[in-house]
Amino acid sequence: MSKISKVLSASKVILESMPQFAYIFNKQNELVMWNKHLELVLGYTKEELYKKNVFEFMEESTVDENTEAIHNIFSTKEEQSLEQNILTKSGEKIPVIDTANYAFIDGEEYLIGMAVDISRLRKTQKNLETQIIKTNQLKQLLETENINLRKEIRNSHEFSDFIGKSKILLNTLYQLKQVAKTNSTVLIQGEIGTRKEFYARSLYNQSNRKDKSFIKISCNSFKSESVEKDFYAFLKSKFTEVDKTEIGKYKTINICTLFFEDINMFPIEFHSKLLNSLKNGRFEVNGNPGVIHLDARVIASCSDNLEELVKKNLFSKDLFFYLNTFPIAIPPLRERISDIPILVGNFLTQFNKKYGKHINKVPKKNMELLQNYSWPGNVKELENLIERSVILSTTSLLKIQPFVNKEQNKKILTLNVFEREYIIKILNMTYWRVAGKDGAAKILGLHPETLRSKMRKLQISKHDNMKYNVFH
Repeated sequence: MSKISKVLSASKVILESMPQFAYIFNKQNELVMWNKHLELVLGYTKEELYKKNVFEFMEESTVDENTEAIHNIFSTKEEQSLEQNILTKSGEKIPVIDTANYAFIDGEEYLIGMAVDISRLRKTQKNLETQIIKTNQLKQLLETENINLRKEIRNSHEFSDFIGKSKILLNTLYQLKQVAKTNSTVLIQGEIGTRKEFYARSLYNQSNRKDKSFIKISCNSFKSESVEKDFYAFLKSKFTEVDKTEIGKYKTINICTLFFEDINMFPIEFHSKLLNSLKNGRFEVNGNPGVIHLDARVIASCSDNLEELVKKNLFSKDLFFYLNTFPIAIPPLRERISDIPILVGNFLTQFNKKYGKHINKVPKKNMELLQNYSWPGNVKELENLIERSVILSTTSLLKIQPFVNKEQNKKILTLNVFEREYIIKILNMTYWRVAGKDGAAKILGLHPETLRSKMRKLQISKHDNMKYNVFH
């Protein structure tokens, strides 16, 4: 037996022992040896396979790629791999990963290859891709349903940001819903701390003007002696981008919502001019060529009873009737006792997140304390108390700070003493901050200088914090 015959004979034994498709072909691309597995799968006889050109097993689309790979093996002597389909005698396609190496036997060059059938892998991959498509379709369906559900929820309860389910609160929200889509003027009246601005913004967010400007006007920021100029300058600053047909004259109609916060603080000597401006949609200052035209929906808020102020000649009757087109009374917290546990839970979630706490229990006696208190500072006072309690609590239990209950509030006091204690109480709530967004003056509905004047008159100083602190 020649040397090459011995080598090929040994190779035959090796090929037969391999479970994959195994083959050897020469430099003329003629198949010279293969294992039984290849013969059975491809469906050819031994006679048909011998010296059969290997390109007859390849798809036409892969001929160029295979030609390059074979050339690289013979020229560089380096292994090459391809993922492709091989063709059986019947034309069936079998997906394989084909790997081939160079061999030099007794002066002859050969290519020795092995192909791994990946039919099962391809089937699994196809099933996975089908499943992914179905999953994505289901995900899109769920997202669509969620969007529709959110729309339904919004439509059924547009004012879902409000916390509580008491009958009096739901009645107020029903009134808001009724007037929201109209252009009616709304007067929101409620005690300090009832969050009247929150109601105003919710009304705006559900209105037909929600895509237009919401302009908040803090009425206690205007001085009597210059209220006309200050108010005009304030509005002008809000509409600096309007088109001008003439320098200094604002001709464009600006659609907006005007929110007058603490309307009772607006200087009464300007009430008549303000009323005319609101009715006509023209804001101007005598001697100034500038005219601002507004198509404004008006919302006003007040902590005092405007009707009583009108009787005392402290507020214009005509302006009151204009603002009182659709009055909404915000219920104080003491009339929403059933909402207190819900509010406490909401504030707990909010402040747990803010301060990195994990407080999830409120002792029953503490909740009873909260529900038996009269809450002169309303929801804002409750929020401040819960925030302080969360800060001071060191366990999962909410440690409520001691505070005045209803019976303590019922003690008879002179007006000056009551006013003094109440001002000190609000100062304690704000950590003795007088001015600013969260200052005592803001909560009391007073100008900061007015509050400072009252503090001097009632001889209130910071050392009173120990004597009158309502949390002791």
